[in-house]
Amino acid sequence: MSRDNSPEIDRELQTVRLFLTEPHDCSYITDQQATTAFVDPDITVHPTLYQRLAEQGFRRSGRYHYRPHCEHCQACVSVRLPVAAYRPNRSQRRCARSNSDIDVTAVEQIDREAHYALFERYIAARHRDGDMYPASTSQFEDFLGSRNQTTLYLELRLQGELIGCAVTDRYPNGLSAIYTYFDPQLAGRSLGTLAIIAQLQLARRWQLEHLYLGYWIAPSAKMAYKTRFVPLEYFDGQLWSNEPPAT
Repeated sequence: MSRDNSPEIDRELQTVRLFLTEPHDCSYITDQQATTAFVDPDITVHPTLYQRLAEQGFRRSGRYHYRPHCEHCQACVSVRLPVAAYRPNRSQRRCARSNSDIDVTAVEQIDREAHYALFERYIAARHRDGDMYPASTSQFEDFLGSRNQTTLYLELRLQGELIGCAVTDRYPNGLSAIYTYFDPQLAGRSLGTLAIIAQLQLARRWQLEHLYLGYWIAPSAKMAYKTRFVPLEYFDGQLWSNEPPAT
């Protein structure tokens, strides 16, 4: 399916109202202040507009569609993978083989109690030093559980037991990897990598063009894993290319 280039959508995108947050501590770069631009939450972001926003570097968190808008820093770079061109490296092939006993299923509804318990363990083990700790049910519902009209949940199950989930939004011509959480006791299985592979496989099955991976931040070691998926495309604020922009 080709991208919708209709003048109506272009006009709609131009009229989208944006708001700016007050400067706040950056979650990724120490001693850096960040500002975020977000789409008017009263606007109905239908799937085609959602895709256009993604093509302009926006991302969804809960009910908000946002993009970094820092005055003196452009370190946050939106990245995506062209699905047809992706070729797994040796480590990714090994990850897929070693996890062949895991069942991956895309569902539209989840058992919130089971998923929250898994999410809470994940946050406590992996993000204790971040602003998402401690987890709460209201945070979970706002960030992940309030299903968008385009949202899917890729459940990872081992012998029937829920061990991970990749929250994924579908555009008319792509997928967006919103968030992944998994059993921290199974970290050796590289379930985060497996979740991206599963989303790529789903996008390929549906003949979608891109998997959007959110923001890559060169100074942040937590974001380095994204560059291991190739060929990665980077958004410089105007165009997508295979070379990261100067920041």
